[in-house]
Amino acid sequence: MNPPPMTPGVRPEAGTARATLVLAPNANPMTLDGTNTWLLAEPGARRAVVVDPGPLDEGHLRTVLRAAEERDLRIAQILLTHGHFDHSEGAPRLAELTGAPVRALDPRYRLGSEGLAGGDVVEVDGLRLDVVATPGHSGDSLCFVLPADRAVLTGDTILGRGTTVVAHPDGRLGDYLDTLHRLHGLTEREEVTAVLPGHGPVPADAAAIVAFYLAHREQRLAQVRAAVAAGDRTAAEVVDRVYADVDPAVRFAAEMSVRAQLDYLDAEA
Repeated sequence: MNPPPMTPGVRPEAGTARATLVLAPNANPMTLDGTNTWLLAEPGARRAVVVDPGPLDEGHLRTVLRAAEERDLRIAQILLTHGHFDHSEGAPRLAELTGAPVRALDPRYRLGSEGLAGGDVVEVDGLRLDVVATPGHSGDSLCFVLPADRAVLTGDTILGRGTTVVAHPDGRLGDYLDTLHRLHGLTEREEVTAVLPGHGPVPADAAAIVAFYLAHREQRLAQVRAAVAAGDRTAAEVVDRVYADVDPAVRFAAEMSVRAQLDYLDAEA
């Protein structure tokens, strides 16, 4: 007998034994293929967790609900990796549809009495998530380690394709480098072997992508140092030199990252 067809947008093959990807239809140069909403549940459980409901798109949120219902799951908690609207905007509506609380580091995005912070443990019907503080992309960024699958849900801290922006002034490069070293430690100890990103495909090698992100940041920082030494003073001037081939649609993001780099170099001086 053939298995029943999967709801469009639901991509279980992209996840793990406990994590199912539901792709939001909000593709653009910043979100890549769209926001990755993750439905998490322990095998055989009756309750689930949703990480990053994504944009306020009724069709997408209904798809998340159908993905849970197909497995006889009730959504019990909604978690946010951070408050950027492409991850959080749909959370209040999903909370309305499910009765589940919304938990986040930033109180502005919470619905319910419980927040989230590094060191917290979220447990739902045998599912365990360890909350890791990972500021840098934004001040409120969190990652969630799924120990049973040796996976980490990274939001925008690590993407499945390309690199992320340090969203200055909320995001800070020093924090981001510390975060990457923290994630590198998890991969070195093999506590994490899979990255489940907030955008883009699941990388084939968690350790390799964390190492790439660290090397990329060091390379960019060296290029910005050279640009400053050559006389560039503004973020726009540095972008013209260092990011000369940047897509105009994401130039603003490059300028944010450069401002973060310039602040980092000012503090270093």
